[in-house]
Amino acid sequence: MFVVHFDGLCQPKNPGGVATYGFVVERDGRRIHEGRGLAGTPYAPDTTNNVAEYTGLVRALEYFLQQKLTDESVVVRGDSELVIKQLNGEYKVKSPNLAPLHAKVRELFFRFRDLRFEWVPRQKNREADALTNLAYAEFLSRNRA
Repeated sequence: MFVVHFDGLCQPKNPGGVATYGFVVERDGRRIHEGRGLAGTPYAPDTTNNVAEYTGLVRALEYFLQQKLTDESVVVRGDSELVIKQLNGEYKVKSPNLAPLHAKVRELFFRFRDLRFEWVPRQKNREADALTNLAYAEFLSRNRA
């Protein structure tokens, strides 16, 4: 079984900051892949932490498609109650910024044999959080005047 942890942030302000994401893929308790990066145009008014969260999840699921691992059992864990509850159908998607990202995750979902989403507390999502912060720090170091 695979376990994916994902996270996102928007700094120094939300909305309108720099949104970054991070994700970690584990198999049998061992990290086999990680990803991080920008989640949209920096400082755009529609850039938010929730956009970053969804982007991290999309990038993680795309990794599974690229590696042809969609027949495997995958548990996706995140500390965003909003994202997890939207994906599990407990919350409606009201934001026009999130609707296309939610639709993309749902589209990817149907390509997997066994995929489920679980909320975890922030302290159980530290590795993905660290990658998200690293992506933000890398952006800042590349864009210093």
